[in-house]
Amino acid sequence: MRTIDMHAHLAPQCFWKATENGGNWHGITREQDARGREFAIIGTERALMIPKTSWTPEQRMMDMDSLGVDVHVVSPYSTFYNYRLDTKTAKATSEDCNDEIYQMTQTWPERFAGLATLPMQDVKAAVSELERVMTQMNFKGAMIDDKINGVTLDHPNYMPFWKAAEEMGALILFHQAGDTVVDSRIDRYHLPNTIGNLADRTITFASLVFGGVIDACPDLKICLSHGGGYTCYGIGRLDRGWTVRPEARVNISKPPSEYLNSFYYDCIVYTEPALRYLIDAVGIERVLFGTDWPFDMEFDWPVSWILSLASLSTSEKEAILWKNMEKALDL
Repeated sequence: MRTIDMHAHLAPQCFWKATENGGNWHGITREQDARGREFAIIGTERALMIPKTSWTPEQRMMDMDSLGVDVHVVSPYSTFYNYRLDTKTAKATSEDCNDEIYQMTQTWPERFAGLATLPMQDVKAAVSELERVMTQMNFKGAMIDDKINGVTLDHPNYMPFWKAAEEMGALILFHQAGDTVVDSRIDRYHLPNTIGNLADRTITFASLVFGGVIDACPDLKICLSHGGGYTCYGIGRLDRGWTVRPEARVNISKPPSEYLNSFYYDCIVYTEPALRYLIDAVGIERVLFGTDWPFDMEFDWPVSWILSLASLSTSEKEAILWKNMEKALDL
């Protein structure tokens, strides 16, 4: 048995090298605070770069070995989406990130596969880069935010992107960056992450379903990170809204619950009852193994945790750890 982690991030070495000694990477710089912490300076924003984000592939593989993880499906750190920058800059940083991941997959093909980052503020440019990585570099898909400069992905402007992703067989992993829907209400106690990430993922499920994207592109492969947020727990209320409110039925003719198994979900839910509930709601074949490496919200011992769960059968554990990923991404 091998273990395949589909939710593992990279801050590219090209960023770290270019920003040494006051240098810049496509206008992005790096600075330290009084405590010695590293920050990426992207426009007017400062993003904390934890020490493990600077690790080389060799260091990463040593950590993977210690955790019992055989394969990382690597996606760039969401700080480098760069949707608020001009398209030219976002395209350049996307290409650099994706090229570096490609080199990892070529040098260590048994340890790494790739999910790209895309300049999503420009749909044509995003489709072009997705086509490049899928057709020339054997990537498995891409990671994007739940919103692009405040716009959710059910907007008609993004239908060409969804059609292209469906045609290319690309898996699209949704992962938040920057502010979540919680930030405007409360920015304390780490709630924009611990609650906001889950709320954003639920909005993404609902917007793609109610907006008709899934009906228009039935063969899309979409993974909602962090277990899909509150989607499964709240699906009954979404169904009730569809039943009693005509505006909820404008684009779809069946209840939202019938779309649950149109998505993939990673296993990052942290408790056994929550994972059991997710499996029972969406089907075991729709749950993928992920860790959120290398950030502080990652599992401490992810493989051991899955293997220790008494409520999961051996076949369910194997499905999560590797079989589902092999099927979903042809690994």
